[in-house]
Amino acid sequence: MHKIPVTIVTGFLGAGKTTLIRQLLQNPEGRRIAVLVNEFGEVGIDGDLLRDCQLCDEPDSSAAPEANSLESNIVELTNGCLCCTVQEEFLPTMQVLMQRRDQIDCIVIETSGLALPKPLVQAFRWPEIRTAATVDSVITLVDCEALAAGDLVGDLPALEAQRQADDSLDHETPLEELFEDQLNCADLVLLTKVDKVSERDRTRVEQWLTAQLPRPIKVLGIEGKALSPDLLLGFNAAVEDHLDSRPSHHDHDHDHDHDHDHDDDIVAIPIVLDQGFEPQALVKRLEQLAAKHEIYRIKGFVDVPGKAMRLVVNGVGQRFDSFFDRPWKASEPRQTRLVVIGKAIDGVMLKAAIAA
Repeated sequence: MHKIPVTIVTGFLGAGKTTLIRQLLQNPEGRRIAVLVNEFGEVGIDGDLLRDCQLCDEPDSSAAPEANSLESNIVELTNGCLCCTVQEEFLPTMQVLMQRRDQIDCIVIETSGLALPKPLVQAFRWPEIRTAATVDSVITLVDCEALAAGDLVGDLPALEAQRQADDSLDHETPLEELFEDQLNCADLVLLTKVDKVSERDRTRVEQWLTAQLPRPIKVLGIEGKALSPDLLLGFNAAVEDHLDSRPSHHDHDHDHDHDHDHDDDIVAIPIVLDQGFEPQALVKRLEQLAAKHEIYRIKGFVDVPGKAMRLVVNGVGQRFDSFFDRPWKASEPRQTRLVVIGKAIDGVMLKAAIAA
């Protein structure tokens, strides 16, 4: 029994992880790739986008739905790829995927932007996993535009909101340490948004990054074009067996419970409405809500009356964008489904304000 190779894609919010994985699934070059998206929020918005945003042909709706909820998280795409979203259920989901190993050539895991890559790699030493899967490589994405401006991340408030809203993250770790851990664990560093900076800045960022890396690793600038899967897959690095050569700030951490009292009031509230909206009017309403309350993210799908297509809305702070992504399926209800992530916000009030 060969081990299934697993590629871990890490990098801060906004570095381009989802775009990279979407391109991989659109162009697998005959490989059957299973993608695991580690996401936050009660309605599977990001996973849904990944699955439906012109990825592959529509999943086969005639297939019998699985009774097991873990199984039903896994969507089969017609090009042979699988897609699933996971919150805390990493081990059970991996086990379900490994039971389907005859359908899979490799697995790609997109981590939450603030997760440390090394503990995830260590999970591949667990007896339940190590006989069936191996970490082929860790690929770290870095936002060139942000670094050129002297920042580690393009949208710091959104990143901090994500950190506060997710209890599984270590809230105490400085971003610089998280960033160094992501670099230290990498087999390949992809520099995104290089087309947004001058040639001089790009060279400066590449030189600085190369100097930060603990061992010789390729730093590759990518300019929005799809990369060949051959570049991203097939490293055979068996990362879990060589963790000593990948230093981390957290190697000597003992498990200690952080006091989460300070962020208990940060919540993700799902809002489902059986009504349609005119896009500009809705965005204006959401902007007003975001200005008045401590709201960090609003994202979701909207029913627009008279339109056959579903509208995607994505807001960070008070900046919103929206686009139509695909036609509504006959089998799904035309509902407006949003997730609001914020601090000390009231779901009943929000729902009433949006529906007004």
